[in-house]
Amino acid sequence: MPTRSDFNDRMLSLGLARVAEQAAIATVDLIGRGDEKAADQAAVNAMREQLNLLDIKGVVVIGEGERDEAPMLFIGEEVGNGNGPGVDIALDPLEGTTLTAKDMPNALTVIAMGPRGSMLHAPDVYMDKLAIGPGFAENVVTLDMTPKERVEALAKAKDCRPRDITVCVLERPRHEDMIAEIRSTGASIRLITDGDVAGVMHCAEPAQTGIDMYMGTGGAPEGVLAAAALKCMGGQIFGRLLFRDDDEKGRAAKAGITDLDKIYNRDEMVTQDVIFAATGVTSGSLLPGIKREVGFYTTETLLMRSKTGSVRRMTYRNPRHA
Repeated sequence: MPTRSDFNDRMLSLGLARVAEQAAIATVDLIGRGDEKAADQAAVNAMREQLNLLDIKGVVVIGEGERDEAPMLFIGEEVGNGNGPGVDIALDPLEGTTLTAKDMPNALTVIAMGPRGSMLHAPDVYMDKLAIGPGFAENVVTLDMTPKERVEALAKAKDCRPRDITVCVLERPRHEDMIAEIRSTGASIRLITDGDVAGVMHCAEPAQTGIDMYMGTGGAPEGVLAAAALKCMGGQIFGRLLFRDDDEKGRAAKAGITDLDKIYNRDEMVTQDVIFAATGVTSGSLLPGIKREVGFYTTETLLMRSKTGSVRRMTYRNPRHA
């Protein structure tokens, strides 16, 4: 029989789904209201409150920022009621604060949980990322390839033309050259304004989302969250930390990272089995957003366990209180 100190992913998964659901519901009156900070804070408050009801001794390893930057859900914060197993928690209470404030697609609440020591303590720096979905040979694409080579290699593996490949890229000035190189192959690009965890997750369900590959630079913490998702959904992700100055290198040292040039694969970012939950805030390719009805809110949550490979979609109709 499992003891209180075991990481029982099956028992904890429904509790994790509720954490994601309540964080999403907390934002409902702020969708499209133009206030990013208020929406983010509402999600943070709700997520923290729900986490502290769980039978875990949790530590936030991917959170809202360093202790001096984030009053709640900061990196290193202890959560849970202390009566269960030690766990690592990676979270983004509102992935897409701008998307929520502008009522644009693909805003999510996102959280992953695994045994203590299972997740890379990624510092708050940039990460160069590359991701594809399941079903391919290992290293069919790599970060050492040029964008053109990646598209051509994936097309060959899929037995299709480069023009049949769609790449998801975060729309930023720093990606202009990469975008031009991708398009030179004939491939198409799905540009997203925010939310690169969702962008990476799109690769795991290409039939549903139309996305074959994700590439570009974004936040390193989001890279670990995305790796947790692909650990459950299948697929490959590679990440290399990028440092702009000595302060950022110092953050890496503080997180225990000594090899600053290392390329991490999915199973190096997330080393053990995890559970992952995401709830739609605004409608997107992965999940529908919160639906308002008279007297009710309805949410849909994606709940996944890497141990079993199970992917569960849960609809939650919640009475709306005045």
